[in-house]
Amino acid sequence: MRILVTGGAGFIGSHFVRSHADEADLTVLDRLTYAGNLANLAPVEGRFTFVQGDICDAGLLEQVVPGHDLVVNFAAESHVDRSIAGAGAFVHSNVLGVQTLMQACLDAGTPKVVHVSTDEVYGSIEAGSWDETAPLSPNSPYAAAKAGGDLIALAHARTHGLPVSITRCGNNYGPYQHPEKVIPLFVTRLLDGRNVPLYGDGGNVRDWIHVDDHCRAVRLVAERGEAGEVYHVAGTAELTNLELTARLLDALEADWPRVERVPDRKGHDRRYSLCDSKLRALGYAPRIVFEQGLAETVDWYAAHRHWWEPLREHVP
Repeated sequence: MRILVTGGAGFIGSHFVRSHADEADLTVLDRLTYAGNLANLAPVEGRFTFVQGDICDAGLLEQVVPGHDLVVNFAAESHVDRSIAGAGAFVHSNVLGVQTLMQACLDAGTPKVVHVSTDEVYGSIEAGSWDETAPLSPNSPYAAAKAGGDLIALAHARTHGLPVSITRCGNNYGPYQHPEKVIPLFVTRLLDGRNVPLYGDGGNVRDWIHVDDHCRAVRLVAERGEAGEVYHVAGTAELTNLELTARLLDALEADWPRVERVPDRKGHDRRYSLCDSKLRALGYAPRIVFEQGLAETVDWYAAHRHWWEPLREHVP
């Protein structure tokens, strides 16, 4: 099987590549922005074809996409704080990029496409969980751009019959995640003896899932998902940021004085929660409990300073 993985040098995309390097003929397409890193693919070096480029480059996609049995789109700008500072790059990659990629897949007759999205497209939910019929109500520029890309993908399915499915997932964690994101940010700062920033009252709730469980879900949707359908990938631990901070402090034997309260993020969504019964009906279940996954992640960052120390210059 030939699989094209766009954004395959990023955090989630590179995990998908590492997980499938022995099972498929892989092509990785990545622009190698600050978040794309060939070091993420070092463990499987020589077992994939790499193409450096932008999913907005229609001419490049015309050459790269044909001949693949599956295209999985992980390519996206994904950091909410950066989207608040400036939304242009997010609209470029997450909307125009999706349109360009979907058109290339349509032109090439790609048999299956999976577009990877986020729970943030729904906005915030006080109680209960969203199912796949919930209305999109994004609040951040990042989430709005992802919602736009989702609608573009679904339009290609419904108008043109493109066999594309969408996955929407909660907060991912695991090895090789850029240290601008909250878990590696806190872990790397605590390892260096520095303080960590906690937004607002710390009561914002997120649903955490290990990147390995997420990638297994994406592959299952590629194999069994229906065209034009959305599938939720729920996490295994719904935690407030205060609760997450406490667990990270415990894991690194640090105390609460290391936590600095900072003004809340603009438009900060209070809570995300997904119902994943539709995906579970396809045979999915997460394997990594949060306590185990978090401990292993902390250990990984402690043992891989050579990977994350060069990236700190890109952390706002």
